Amino acid sequence: MLIETHPPAIQELYSAIRKLKQEKDAVVLAHYYMSPELQLTEKDGGIADFIGDSLGLSVEATKVKAKHIIFCGVKFMAETAKVLNPDKQVLIPDKEAGCSLASSITAEDVLELKRKHPGVPVIAYVNTYAETKAECDICCTSRNALAIARSFDSDTLIFIPDVYMGQNLQQKIEAETGKKLILWHGTCEVHEQFTGLSMEMMKKANPDAEVLLHWEVPKETVATSFCEAKGVLGSTNDILRYVGESHAKKFILASECDLGATLKGMYPDKEFITPCFKCPYMKKITLQNTLATLQAIGTPDAAKYDISIPEEIMHKAYIPIKRMLDFA
Repeated sequence: MLIETHPPAIQELYSAIRKLKQEKDAVVLAHYYMSPELQLTEKDGGIADFIGDSLGLSVEATKVKAKHIIFCGVKFMAETAKVLNPDKQVLIPDKEAGCSLASSITAEDVLELKRKHPGVPVIAYVNTYAETKAECDICCTSRNALAIARSFDSDTLIFIPDVYMGQNLQQKIEAETGKKLILWHGTCEVHEQFTGLSMEMMKKANPDAEVLLHWEVPKETVATSFCEAKGVLGSTNDILRYVGESHAKKFILASECDLGATLKGMYPDKEFITPCFKCPYMKKITLQNTLATLQAIGTPDAAKYDISIPEEIMHKAYIPIKRMLDFA
């Protein structure tokens, strides 16, 4: 739970957004990488109805009863919500909130991989656009990727698009099951900044700290980080749980800067050290354009925020997303 004291201008925005949410039958879903003021839930005085990681938001999207979903995240996440709610209006406060990883691969790239490797199942990390998901067998998040990979009988799998996550998963999957992964060379521009050297320097400065790493950091960074240090490599949910169970008081976090704010809100008695690498796409979402999105509902301006996906892609993308949720 993230709780902060905000100045009057922020409180006014909160009040206006909460009022419009009720008037227009809308809910707000917010990702952990949003700025702290967007992560505050309504019950704690903010605006979010739910905050979470990619899987948590996808699951929550299946439960929405409101007519309108305001997605405070990036475009591929809003697309997932739309695929799961074809009869609801899904809006994103800035359509330019993209993703370097999702943009690294297209549907045609997947088709070409399938032509080169006929019959090999394709697992798509959820950080992909709907048209890409539509050509894959199943989606995954960092939380359920291992379970999904293990579930296939095939001894070879195609994993797209994050090469670093794929390399980290491959090491574990190959050791446990003998399966081989064919990887695509996409990267997240935030997580690739966490180098082995930067982690080594932070560890030297904080020898008593445990390390918190996402699957998406480079493999070499993982090897350096766990040399003479305890910690966890996993999903956001794994990281949140690990911190809650650990007796350590100091942690080095290799992830988006505002996840540190989330952790500090949940565990105020613990210290989190991280280079403040922010996702420029996530930061395109603000309280101001969230309010503007709500104001636009029911007007021609709503088109600026509306997530629209061709019906054929919606139907095809639903299948791998639904398969992913069966592992939730």
